[in-house]
Amino acid sequence: MNRMETVLVNSPPRRALQRLYETPTLLRLGGMLPADAQVLEVGCGAGYGTELILRRFAAARVDAIDLDPTMITRARRRLSAYGNRVRLATGDMTDLRTALDAEDDSYDAVFDFAIVHHVPDWRAALAEIVRVLKPGGRFYFDEVTAAALASRAYRWLFDHPTEDRFTAGEFVAELERQGLQVGSRWRSRIYGHYLLGVAQRPCIDGARQ
Repeated sequence: MNRMETVLVNSPPRRALQRLYETPTLLRLGGMLPADAQVLEVGCGAGYGTELILRRFAAARVDAIDLDPTMITRARRRLSAYGNRVRLATGDMTDLRTALDAEDDSYDAVFDFAIVHHVPDWRAALAEIVRVLKPGGRFYFDEVTAAALASRAYRWLFDHPTEDRFTAGEFVAELERQGLQVGSRWRSRIYGHYLLGVAQRPCIDGARQ
């Protein structure tokens, strides 16, 4: 993420969009979390999304990672009032064992506020999310697609991988190929440039939904 995008994602307009549109949309598609939910956020940045997960989705505890140590420092300041309900770590979302000692079936939910499109091997990133989700767990995603990344504004202003980008349909199809259930719980916006949705790992052996 270059300097321009870092400024944008921490700007008041971006945070207003996250608070007033993206969060309500994800709540409509996926609902609230279980009362004792253990949650992971990938690419937490300065912690604004983490706070929304705690307040609006009522997560009991959130583990949050980001590649940028500076962002983790900012998030730690922002989230200090939440005490041990938050654990922050610098790390790569494609290797959650190293970043967080995350075992299989660790989390009731995983949140992605527009970070997977930054990962060159985005399929590996999704596979790691699937691995750490509990049966019945949900993946809440808000993403930027190949259509947006190919636009003049994105190419001029931001720095993203240029190979193997996903459309909205390809992202949803990959989630289902990896064993998650999406169905109709996704929305594509602005000519397919943006994608919001919720996928669920199927329950087994009577695990809760």
